[in-house]
Amino acid sequence: MNPQTANERTTEPPQYFIGRDSRNRWVVRDHSGRRGGFFVDRAEALRYALFENGRRPQAVMMVPGVLELDLSGRAAAPLPCAVMPCAVSPVTPRLASRRVA
Repeated sequence: MNPQTANERTTEPPQYFIGRDSRNRWVVRDHSGRRGGFFVDRAEALRYALFENGRRPQAVMMVPGVLELDLSGRAAAPLPCAVMPCAVSPVTPRLASRRVA
């Protein structure tokens, strides 16, 4: 087995964060702060993040607080303490139907 191939398999795609900035725009930013952008809605932000990380929903996180985008190349701003996994396919619980006698 080629060692380079083994290293490529163990390399994780970058983790992406989705949230809103101080101007209420949808923002996506990778963990290093080097990639990202502004989006018209959450669905487009999620589509971009999934495309960029190889369709791995477990590598996309929603940020509940303010998430600013800075692509200047400096160190990424710290994220809020509470970061939640992003629900890619929202699951709506079904309510059990009750029979009324």
